[in-house]
Amino acid sequence: MTKVYPNAASPLPAADPAPVTENFSGGKGDDRNPTVLTVWKKSLLFNCDGFTVYDARGNLVYRVDNYISGNRAGEVVLMDASGSSLLTIRRRKKLRLLGDSWSVYDGETAVNPRFSVEKNVNLVGGGSSKTVLAQVAEKNNASVYGIEGSYSQRRCAVYDGKRRQVAEIKQKEAPFKGVAFGTDIFNLVVQPGFDAAVAMAVVILVDQMYGSSSPRRRRRLSL
Repeated sequence: MTKVYPNAASPLPAADPAPVTENFSGGKGDDRNPTVLTVWKKSLLFNCDGFTVYDARGNLVYRVDNYISGNRAGEVVLMDASGSSLLTIRRRKKLRLLGDSWSVYDGETAVNPRFSVEKNVNLVGGGSSKTVLAQVAEKNNASVYGIEGSYSQRRCAVYDGKRRQVAEIKQKEAPFKGVAFGTDIFNLVVQPGFDAAVAMAVVILVDQMYGSSSPRRRRRLSL
C-alpha cells in the first residue's frame, strides 16, 4: 500500500495550523519559505465527501467534511484540525448563463464576505496550462487574483494583480519510483505572505467548479 504520510498514525491529533495572514498579502507567517501541504480528496468521516490536509511533518492541519457528495454543494466549511470553522464557502444564487459564483466568509458568518469568486464562463481549450479558471476578488475589490491551469491534471496556479504566483496546486510525487498517488492526492504550495487557509479555500472552489460530480474511484491508501 502507498502511504500518504508514514508518520501519521492517526488523523485525530491536532497540529499547529499552517501559516495564516490577516489578509491576502502580508501579515503573520513564514516570510522565507513556501508552505507545502498535502491535500487528500477524502473526508475523515465515513460516507462524506471532503478533504484532509497535512503539513510537511504529516500532521493534520485542515479538513472538510461535506455530506453532499460531488461538486454541487451549496455550502462548504473549511475547518482546522480540531474541527473549528475557519472559512465558509457559499454558492451565490444567480442565472447559470452568467456563470457560477461563490462568496467566502470568515468562520460561519453569513454577512460581509471576505472575498468572492467568479467562474470563468469563456473557457476554450480546458487542458491549456494558461486557461483562466476563475477570478478571486477581495472585499471591495481591493485585490483581484486569477486562478489558471488545469484542475483535472492538478496543475493550477493563483496569481496576484502583478502576475506573481502566490499559490500552486501540483501533483504529489511518491517516495518510490513507479508509484503514483493519482489525482486524489496532491500538493498545495503556498508562498510566504499568502494565507494558507485562503489557498485551501481556492482548492475547494476549483473542485466545486471543475471536479467530477460522480463518485471517485480511490486507490487503497493508508495513513
